Amino acid sequence: MKKSLIGYLVLTILLGSCASLKKGDKSAEAFANYREDLSGTIITFPDLAEAVMATEADAPSAGEMAVDRDLAVSLNNFRDRNRSDRNWSGFTVLVYSGVDRETAFKTRNDLYTNYEGMKVEMQFQQPRYLVKVGRFINRIEAQAYFHQLRNEFPSARIVPERFQREGYVNPDPIQDAER
Repeated sequence: MKKSLIGYLVLTILLGSCASLKKGDKSAEAFANYREDLSGTIITFPDLAEAVMATEADAPSAGEMAVDRDLAVSLNNFRDRNRSDRNWSGFTVLVYSGVDRETAFKTRNDLYTNYEGMKVEMQFQQPRYLVKVGRFINRIEAQAYFHQLRNEFPSARIVPERFQREGYVNPDPIQDAER
């Protein structure tokens, strides 16, 4: 009996609360006079044509640009720094690297006879002999020589190298008396 009494009580409360709700008029005429002020939150932008005209009026003429002067100074400093550096970084094609002297000389001679336009250089770095071709600023330049050589010399590879600058004059030579 208690359960049925509680059930009737809950049902009465539900029906009573639903009866108090009133359906509103939801036609478009009810919202006809609705206005909302968003002017405080909307971002406004200046007129683009006025901004361009103001920028053009303030811009200096081509001869007055400070960037040209700064660029010339920077380029001169860069050139002087490069001239004062004894070495430069680049790439070369290493054709042979090994301890056999006869093979190194044979490889060098083969390169001289078969590839006349290539500058061949042979070095001895104890305990190995190195046969190199070319001096290139970047790896892409070395690719052309590498592709010509790789069929006949399968162990050829492109390696980074430091080269001494031609015509380098030491600005502060150390005299024998100073050592």
